[in-house]
Amino acid sequence: MALADKLWPALGLTLFRLAMGVLLGAGAGVLLGWLMGASRPIRGALNPVVAALHPLPKLALFPIFLVLLGIGEASKIALVTLAAFFPMVINTLAGVQQIDRNYWDAATIYGATRKALLRRVILPGSLPMVMVGLRLALNNALVVTIAAEMLSAREGLGATIWLAWQTLRTEELYATLLVIGLLGLLIHFILERLTHRLIPWRVREDKND
Repeated sequence: MALADKLWPALGLTLFRLAMGVLLGAGAGVLLGWLMGASRPIRGALNPVVAALHPLPKLALFPIFLVLLGIGEASKIALVTLAAFFPMVINTLAGVQQIDRNYWDAATIYGATRKALLRRVILPGSLPMVMVGLRLALNNALVVTIAAEMLSAREGLGATIWLAWQTLRTEELYATLLVIGLLGLLIHFILERLTHRLIPWRVREDKND
């Protein structure tokens, strides 16, 4: 079997696990970050929880996910979800907290509803940090996806690396590492384009600096 015939299915499976984990983890993270940023009681209650759970090594929790969810896709996606969740929460919360207090006061004076506050103040004001969080979430999630596949998968880029190492097929090992590097480069390019589209004012400010 040609090397490309092995790598394409492995890449597709890795991308599936990565996409599902980031969609679930980053999606939940940005919503919780916005909620914590907008509500002081919620922030006070959840900040210690996030601070306690975030430093835990995600791979150290993998055996627990295997026991609870089995050795199938659910345990791997749950681990990737966790890896994407915390960077998104922390950066989204930081993005909301750095919004100038004058914007909050102006919205309150003009009687902005919660929906209008989210759309006009919280979302655009926190978006630069949300994009930073998304970049970190994707990078963390990719690393954890590869590691989880090395530990417990039969297919995927991580499993391909592990099998290539065990069988001393160095050309397959290097080819897989190259694919992972190119995948990271593609993610970087997509996020750069997305940042230019969503927050063009920030891009112009960076150029002026």
